[in-house]
Amino acid sequence: MFQKQVMMRRVLYALAPITALAIWLYGPRVLATLAVSLGVGILVEYLFEKRKGGKVSEAVLVTGTLFALSMPPAAPLWIVAIGIAFAVFMAKEVYGGFGRNVFNPAIAGRLFVYISFAGALGGSFFEPGGFGAAAGSLFGRPDALSAATPLAVMRSGGSVPTLDLLLGTRAGSIGESSVVLIAVAAVYLVATKTAQWRLIVSTLLGGAIVTGGLVVAGVARALPMDSLLAGSFLFVAVFMATDPVSAPKKKPAQWAYGLLIGIAVAVIRNFSLFPEGTSFALLLGNTFASLFERIAADAAKRKAAKAAQATGGEAKP
Repeated sequence: MFQKQVMMRRVLYALAPITALAIWLYGPRVLATLAVSLGVGILVEYLFEKRKGGKVSEAVLVTGTLFALSMPPAAPLWIVAIGIAFAVFMAKEVYGGFGRNVFNPAIAGRLFVYISFAGALGGSFFEPGGFGAAAGSLFGRPDALSAATPLAVMRSGGSVPTLDLLLGTRAGSIGESSVVLIAVAAVYLVATKTAQWRLIVSTLLGGAIVTGGLVVAGVARALPMDSLLAGSFLFVAVFMATDPVSAPKKKPAQWAYGLLIGIAVAVIRNFSLFPEGTSFALLLGNTFASLFERIAADAAKRKAAKAAQATGGEAKP
């Protein structure tokens, strides 16, 4: 049924520990969110691929998992279904399916529902409390009080213990829980050549430069440096900025791409009404990816031409 894709399976392996921790922190509700996201995502792709005589790609499993993990732990399941359907249909299939999409499907779906259903999702964040403690019933509204995310706390002048940010024992989206597990996943993905390290490093560097610059400059509304450990910044840098389809392939383009995403995240978080910013930043990077790739290719051609001219030879096409 599925088109075998080894790289996509490695991403799923890397996501497995993060998903397991999320289930422990938020309970069986996470399983329901994953089931809806994966089920609807696979169905939408199957319906499109069936008409073309193709197979469902294993990439849709990654898209469905990433989308589910990007949701608040108590996100209404009907919103999850709408979001993943939009992600697979509008951000992937309308472009021709796997390998042809311009935008990262999971982040496009996330941004769509966060804009369309901001109120419902904004009130769906809860403090983790062990298996089932914060999740309440499997399908109904959790029997817990809504909680402010770390970024919301920081924007209001408060602080969040660094250990809670590292271990994931604070409110937030399902998959952004543990910085430690995300870092371990990054090492695994880079070591297995599933993810390009330049994309991760440049994204983190862009965010750190702007955030650090604002703090040093004494900007009154600047978020502290530990804000980089909050929200979905690291999760997006490791799992979404490294998407092999929507990210550029050439080294200089990868540096420019990652820096743009990181810079945009920091700017949006500090100066806009949106407390997060990663979704907008990644889609901005996706938009400029092909331009960065073309600029890098043109620069390489000019360099090769100059080298050939200096040696009296001809540049390779």
